[in-house]
Amino acid sequence: MIALSDDPARVDLDRVHGWLTTSYWTPGISRERVAKQSAGSHCLGAYHAEDGQVGFARVISDRASFAWIADVWVDEAARGQGLGRRMVRWFLDHPDYATVRRFALVTADAHGVYQDLGFHAPLKPERYMERLSSEFADLLAGSTVPSP
Repeated sequence: MIALSDDPARVDLDRVHGWLTTSYWTPGISRERVAKQSAGSHCLGAYHAEDGQVGFARVISDRASFAWIADVWVDEAARGQGLGRRMVRWFLDHPDYATVRRFALVTADAHGVYQDLGFHAPLKPERYMERLSSEFADLLAGSTVPSP
């Protein structure tokens, strides 16, 4: 059985950092940056009694109208059991986000996971804009990998 908890004291930041350094969206991310972004987010861990933390996700939100879901990660050994979907659903159903009008996220490879939860491409993509740091723009363009 895998339990979910948003108790910040339970998050194994070293393990989360290790996962995120191997992700396509934050390769080489520093532990300090992981700690800072986690401190400013509502974090959720997935915990197996024998294996410790096996999943992580976080939300950045005003808890009124907007929420951004980020860093959904499931340990390789725990994949294929619906845990990523379960963690995202936990946030969608959380009473702190009951009035949220827009949940957003970005994914390169898990569209089916999120579509089953009601996510879709932006209805008005022409209204969406972003401003990227040069380091992150280079990463997305595939030209460099940022230093930790």
